[in-house]
Amino acid sequence: MGTHKVEVLLRTLLIRNGHILSLDQLATELWGDRPPIRARASIHVYVSQLRKVLNRFSRNNCVITTRAPGYMLELGSDELDLELFVALAEKARLQRSVHRHDLAVETLTEALRYWREPVQASSYKGPIIREFANWAEELRVECTEMLARSLLASDQSSQAVRILYGLIAEFPLREKLYAFLMEALSQSGRRADALEVYQTARRQIREELGLEPCRFLRETQEIILRGNLDELSFRHARHEQRVQPYAV
Repeated sequence: MGTHKVEVLLRTLLIRNGHILSLDQLATELWGDRPPIRARASIHVYVSQLRKVLNRFSRNNCVITTRAPGYMLELGSDELDLELFVALAEKARLQRSVHRHDLAVETLTEALRYWREPVQASSYKGPIIREFANWAEELRVECTEMLARSLLASDQSSQAVRILYGLIAEFPLREKLYAFLMEALSQSGRRADALEVYQTARRQIREELGLEPCRFLRETQEIILRGNLDELSFRHARHEQRVQPYAV
């Protein structure tokens, strides 16, 4: 296919799989607020190119159907990595709710294998891809957090530490991640390192935002200083992220 426009069209149709997208919606995703005069004709050409490729790999004869006022992609949920990823994330939540953290580790590890690379929302013109990219990134972070906390609950704190350091490198201003890392280090017997993480977070937040750490992070430091790890685990479990389902 070879063009960025066709890639954008495919991403948009995949995001709204099973839902009709109007030509105006597709034009906005492809060109933003200033589509060219022949935008609709170009969309028809791009759809034709996509059909030729997708029909080679799908079990259906025609996965992109013409539906007024535009087009619709029709793929089964078992043909989309996203649907499998979301299903595994929900399965892991249920496993964690009944304290089967060992199974949750396996489920979340499998789920995160479906994640290739983040979609850079800022590089796209239309709201559908941008909003979806932001939602998908938050879901990935939630699953990675759940994996770290499941590892902690399974007495695998060293692996949890590695994962949380990686998340902080991506999101250096998310204070909750520092708090979770401090808990993981404390459970590993690295109390001094946990307290140093607090100082690192404090410097980062003051330099970037001109603020002091949030109450949650400050209280995490205080609990570690008191040496009450059970209180820390109970408290942090109530602050885990839960991303809402994607709303089409």
